[in-house]
Amino acid sequence: MIETGISGLIVLALAIVFGAFIILRSIKNFLVNAVVGLAILFLANAIAGLGIGYSLVVVLICAIGGALGAILIILLHFIGIVI
Repeated sequence: MIETGISGLIVLALAIVFGAFIILRSIKNFLVNAVVGLAILFLANAIAGLGIGYSLVVVLICAIGGALGAILIILLHFIGIVI
């Protein structure tokens, strides 16, 4: 009976470690996307002088969309849609 309990605890510990690994990996990917998107937006503002403001919506679009989100914000700015 004790061996079954110990085996269950080992399986539970492995499941927790695996779950934490998956969560940390997805957070890392999200952070990389966010940094790349915001860097592209910052460089576009600095080099081209676009004057795109850093509102909460713009930052969230860049953070979630990454490079594609930043390009979307830049394209929307060019056609006159301000977010």
